[in-house]
Amino acid sequence: MDRSELAPLIDHTVLGPETTPADVRRVLDEATEYGMNACIPPYAVELAAEYAPDVTLATVIGFPHGQHAPDAKRTEGVAAWQDGADELDIVINVGRLKAGADDAVRDELGELVAAVPIPVKVIIETALLTDAEKRRACEAAAAADAAMVKTATGFADGGATVDDVELMSDFLPVKASGGIGSYEDAVAMLEAGAERIGASSGVDILEGAPE
Repeated sequence: MDRSELAPLIDHTVLGPETTPADVRRVLDEATEYGMNACIPPYAVELAAEYAPDVTLATVIGFPHGQHAPDAKRTEGVAAWQDGADELDIVINVGRLKAGADDAVRDELGELVAAVPIPVKVIIETALLTDAEKRRACEAAAAADAAMVKTATGFADGGATVDDVELMSDFLPVKASGGIGSYEDAVAMLEAGAERIGASSGVDILEGAPE
């Protein structure tokens, strides 16, 4: 896969707790130059939409732990869409899933999906789940009519793996995110079935790709 084919599949990301507006503008500049999407904090969506109107913007909801009240997640998602987000990446409530409250997980996701006219990707945080829990999380996302499932926030111990991407792709399209730092890493995830890559190393990934 050459650079021009890979670039639109990458969500070039900056989501750290110290992310400044200058950091966001840098990522947007890089996304514009290389043809990537961008994934940025919710507070910066309005800024980003004005600064780089041609870049597809994703932002995160209930980030990074997913433990916000359902109403708060829905309100945050609607506000992000109104500010100019093109896609939303929402973190599931891992504690509720582990407690067996799958219906509550599904309903929370479904409320957000129904509230916005843009794609919703569901972060299941694979490093915290057993394989059975991963399947249940993906089933909840599919039942909520989510557009994609996403491996990780990057804030837990562990990120995307080939095995997880293969498992998740049985349910919905997959965004592989967490620990993907090179062209070879990205290609491995795509070959496993991922359709999108989330990475703070988008430029490095593309610089390693054939032109």
